[in-house]
Amino acid sequence: MLIETLKTLFNRDLNQLKTEIDSYQNESDIWKTQKGIANSAGNLCLHLVGNLNTYIGAEFGMTGYIRNRPLEFSLKDIPRAELLSKIEETIVVVDNALNTISEEELKKEYSLLVFKNKTSTEFMLVHLTTHLAYHLGQINYHRRLLET
Repeated sequence: MLIETLKTLFNRDLNQLKTEIDSYQNESDIWKTQKGIANSAGNLCLHLVGNLNTYIGAEFGMTGYIRNRPLEFSLKDIPRAELLSKIEETIVVVDNALNTISEEELKKEYSLLVFKNKTSTEFMLVHLTTHLAYHLGQINYHRRLLET
């Protein structure tokens, strides 16, 4: 049951991420930062794609994805169409990978040490949904601040 809920939430929020990126009136604004705002929407988008491809795609989908986290925050001016494509690919990867996880596996220890202490797979996956929602909200706010 939790897997279906997670699939629904990831699908909903990744599709909303596509909507947010597509809603920037000026494509160049995707990469702007303002005083007190360290990350652009484009970099947050790359960060979310990297995060989900690492912790879900590579771990459960066996995609072979290798993360370069510093590039998520240093790359600039990637075309909107490419960002949208990366999000779409991530939707498929996450959905396919979640299909491989059993309810019993959710209770097991997550294979990577991500935080100070080990967590269950269930905890990690729920954390990833909240991480996505957090940055999605930042992107929405970023877009609206730049367009006023």
